[in-house]
Amino acid sequence: MRYRRRLRSRIIISFALFGLGLTALFAVATVYMRTRLEDQLVNSTLTRELKNFVDFKRDNPDPNAPWSMSVYQAQIVRSGRTATVPFAWQKYEPGVYDIEDIGRESKTRPYKLAVYKDADYWAFLRFDISSQKLAERQLLTVLVATVLAFAVFSLVIGFWLSSRVMSPLIDLAGRVRTMSRSGKPELLKAHFANDEVGELASVLDDYSIRLTEMVQRDREFNADVSHELRTPLAVIASTTELLQGSPELTDKLRERLKRIERAVRQSTELIDALLLLSRRERQAPNDGETTDVAKVVEQVVDAQRPHINNKPVQVRVEIEEPLATVAPSSVVAVALSNLIGNAFKYTQAGEVIVSVGHGRVTVEDTGPGIKAEEADQLFERGVRGTTVGKGGGLGLAIVRRLCELYGWQVSLAPRPQGGATATLDFGRHSYPS
Repeated sequence: MRYRRRLRSRIIISFALFGLGLTALFAVATVYMRTRLEDQLVNSTLTRELKNFVDFKRDNPDPNAPWSMSVYQAQIVRSGRTATVPFAWQKYEPGVYDIEDIGRESKTRPYKLAVYKDADYWAFLRFDISSQKLAERQLLTVLVATVLAFAVFSLVIGFWLSSRVMSPLIDLAGRVRTMSRSGKPELLKAHFANDEVGELASVLDDYSIRLTEMVQRDREFNADVSHELRTPLAVIASTTELLQGSPELTDKLRERLKRIERAVRQSTELIDALLLLSRRERQAPNDGETTDVAKVVEQVVDAQRPHINNKPVQVRVEIEEPLATVAPSSVVAVALSNLIGNAFKYTQAGEVIVSVGHGRVTVEDTGPGIKAEEADQLFERGVRGTTVGKGGGLGLAIVRRLCELYGWQVSLAPRPQGGATATLDFGRHSYPS
């Protein structure tokens, strides 16, 4: 079915069907006109000859009077005297009839019978049409063979024409595919003639130029924003570190400084992750950095605890086995921060269980949960679940984009005991540490 949807296949099939239909229509019309004209000619000839035969017998009643016909078998009797007339002929009224007799070896012998009846004479004229029927069958065979030959010829022509018609489009698609893989824009218009394909190439060139400019501006903007944000974040981090070393700090102030420090680290990790996404690379950059997932989980849980505040929520981290992945720790932290942070924010009572092992991290909570039909939609940009009303709907979208970049899998599902389950599967990109 997929092949039939291709433009080339539609051209081939359409041309073949057109050739087949046109040839078949011509063949049918030829057979019909030949049969109809021949039948009319034979019938009129038989009727005329039979009338001439009766007139001849009126003028020459002698039985031995010669009647010069070689292809006809004529018989005439006085009206009502049917002793010498075949019984099967006697029932026919005046006219011409198509009859088939079964002869020896069960072979049929078709013939035409012309009947003439008046008050004085009954006359019968028999004309053998076996050769005519044979000619019809031969003509039909020739026409069928011609139709098939023209159908094959149309199919061959269809293949040839489709290859000629589709050649520029195939060339255009190949150049676009090569350009897409290399990531280097190339003007296409120069490679094509000034026709419809050339116009399409020109439109693609305009679109490619605008898209390239837009991506370039986006990258420059992200780079500039990241650079400008890193400076104040570095100042905040260094100042916080200096303040924490002061002996006059109270425990309460020291805890607040730690929160500032965690927020700075999260902001830095988020900037790094967004820079990776802004590059729009088909494959994530890999400099060989390996991240201990269990360690990042503990750091993220510690950083996200302020979302619990004084809520009666118990947090459990279960390290079933060590787990490592080849990716920057900032990327892993951003992905896990969104999943664990959502569980902490939306769980008002109960527990949050974070499990590490078997190539994945699983976050289970006893919050309001999600609907099964909404699970996949929640990863779309700007989409929020109906069970929660806060948030901009961007966090999970960022997580999915990071997973697509690094070949991970992320999913959400309702928890049978109530709440929701989020899973980040590192797949083949993970191994026991």
